[in-house]
Amino acid sequence: MNKTKIMATVGPSSYKPEILEELVNSGLDVVRLNMSYSDYAFCKHVIETIDEINNKLGSTVAVMIDLEGPCIRTGEFTGGFAEFQTGDRIRMYMNKVTGNNVQFSVNYPKLINDLKFGSTIKLSSGKVVMEVVEKGMDYAVCEVIRGGRVDSLSKAYFPGIKLNRKFLTKQDREDILFAHKMNVDFIGVSNVSDSEDVLEVNDLLIEMENDHISLLAKIQNGMAVRELDSIIDVADGLILSRSDLSIEIPLEEVPNVKNQIIRKCRKNGKISVITAELDSFLTKEVIPSRSEVSDLANSVSDGVDAILLTGETTIGTHPTAAVREVEKVVRAAEKEIDYEYFFNDALETKPKNIAGTITSSVALGAIELECKAIIIATTSGYTARQMSRLRPPCLIIAAAPNEQIAKSLSLHFGMV
Repeated sequence: MNKTKIMATVGPSSYKPEILEELVNSGLDVVRLNMSYSDYAFCKHVIETIDEINNKLGSTVAVMIDLEGPCIRTGEFTGGFAEFQTGDRIRMYMNKVTGNNVQFSVNYPKLINDLKFGSTIKLSSGKVVMEVVEKGMDYAVCEVIRGGRVDSLSKAYFPGIKLNRKFLTKQDREDILFAHKMNVDFIGVSNVSDSEDVLEVNDLLIEMENDHISLLAKIQNGMAVRELDSIIDVADGLILSRSDLSIEIPLEEVPNVKNQIIRKCRKNGKISVITAELDSFLTKEVIPSRSEVSDLANSVSDGVDAILLTGETTIGTHPTAAVREVEKVVRAAEKEIDYEYFFNDALETKPKNIAGTITSSVALGAIELECKAIIIATTSGYTARQMSRLRPPCLIIAAAPNEQIAKSLSLHFGMV
């Protein structure tokens, strides 16, 4: 049984009960539902199916609802897309217009107030780059620096710009209420810029008197990278979306951010999740490339808590194979983890309390005696989380009082 957890996004390729059961049998620990593309009927179906599978198999697969967050998208284009040519000037309207090769709109009317001359705008996953050269009352004229195709409802990126808007959208609030009613285990808080964004979600959960749902802040922009320490303080963990972040900051800086997140989360006893980025599984391939395997193995060797599959299991043609391949890579990479180094590193920030003292003593004993497992009786999950933080080389068996507590530990390294 692997110590590094696997989270997979459910979509058109993987929502059927028989496929979900195959995913669980292949090593899946947590199901992710992306609210950017999922409606409540679909989510309810998946959550209820996972409950049935857990009852059938005796598993404790958890569920995460991933909020869309304050996402800005383009409007519709005639024919579904437009081709922007390098050097062209395109008008970006704040009010709804039908897009073409000379104009388009965005779904945030007050964006014009946040833009400056020279502001960079990226579309089509960063492939299309524009720069603001003129501003009107309800539009901005943008020069295309790098052209390409832009589809309807494309996500727009504004590197370095702090949008002057409320973090939680109306849709996000409704999605959090849905997550509360469906008793999910984790919420992915998308597009955070600082700790206040996470606290806004936490305050809403407090109003609902929900102390079960854990909050995982998604690191997707440069501002969040600069605020890593303060975000870690208030979140239960971090998810690094490497594809989004590589659009916001220079690509060569992303590996360093990944290492920072894994290290800081480990030392603070918080969950770290890294996206897998197995593009091979978005084609007809059923095996990852050598570079993809190496990248994944490096994350495991660095002590990440969980690997997140996104497109590989939502639109990929082989979702079960993707999970199995990740499980195989994880199993091999875990043999090379320097557990003693991680243990000594974690001791530097050991909590000065009974749980901190007991867990560090037991973990040291497990290392010296080469134990096969550590069994922890835990009421709230706190002691088990402290043990996971120390990265003992053996499995951690958490004896929890109920299924909720067991599921809350589903993303912590080494936990069974």
